[in-house]
Amino acid sequence: MLWHSKRKHRAEMAEATENKEQVKDSRTLEEKIVDTLRTVYDPEIPVDIYELGLIYKINIDENAGVEVVMTLTSPSCPVAESLPLEVEEKVRRVEGVSASIVTLTFDPPWEKEMMSEAAMVELGFM
Repeated sequence: MLWHSKRKHRAEMAEATENKEQVKDSRTLEEKIVDTLRTVYDPEIPVDIYELGLIYKINIDENAGVEVVMTLTSPSCPVAESLPLEVEEKVRRVEGVSASIVTLTFDPPWEKEMMSEAAMVELGFM
């Protein structure tokens, strides 16, 4: 009886783990990309670039090629060359992405009002 109970428990645990993996994998490609963008920070600001409002658009084509349209806090930003490359590289590594490119734009120019509420709180604007 005890052996059967342990076996059943192990089977239930395995099924629960499998269900967690299915839920985890059910995230859309865009959600995975956004999660990745939340790991990229402007080195001068302690808020990720997504919450900072630097990501204007995420375009995903039928072949899972991704274009990230983003801006910087200013055209003279010290990380103007490195930050877009970091974004491109990290997005390219997201499971399911076949290619990535970053398009940098300053239209419209970034303003602090583009930040999320969480970012404003973190930076003391609220």
